[in-house]
Amino acid sequence: MKILTFAATSSKESINKQLTGYATRLLEDGLVPDVIVTTIDLNDYEMPIYSIDRQNDTGIPQLAHDFFDEVGQADAVLISFAEHNGFYTAAYKNLFDWASRIDMRVYQDKPTIMLATSPGPGGGGNALQTAVSSAPFFGNDVRASLSIPNFYENFDTTSNSLTNSELDTQLKTALATLSTNAERKAA
Repeated sequence: MKILTFAATSSKESINKQLTGYATRLLEDGLVPDVIVTTIDLNDYEMPIYSIDRQNDTGIPQLAHDFFDEVGQADAVLISFAEHNGFYTAAYKNLFDWASRIDMRVYQDKPTIMLATSPGPGGGGNALQTAVSSAPFFGNDVRASLSIPNFYENFDTTSNSLTNSELDTQLKTALATLSTNAERKAA
């Protein structure tokens, strides 16, 4: 199973990147059998701010096509949403806006795990809730979602792992739904 993972942020030191890194390690350590994980960085997909005028003048940038193709090559997607002022980051929203001009179903009906975290008690929940509630319109087959509040109280940045056993169990349960989906798909 090929899984595409990314943090929906351009921050190089993102705690959401740390969370996807931990989730990736769990997947590769056998939580989901026969997994190949591809992790992308939104900084590699930086494009001009989307506008219909720009699209009409210059077309859809190749980087938007590249992102859309990465999704298409995956069997599943894992995203961790950073939250800026209660919503997606500008970097993610811009990439998403460009890719949605290729096909509104950007995620191509892939099984998706959606995560979010923040330093505070909200855990990026507003961005996550927006992503989950709009997912059906954009081709996300959301199998699980999880918000990790108070990141620095629940995650050890030295060992790069969740220290809160309840949240760790919830994350593993969410990730394991990808294995169940693979079995369902094969049936």
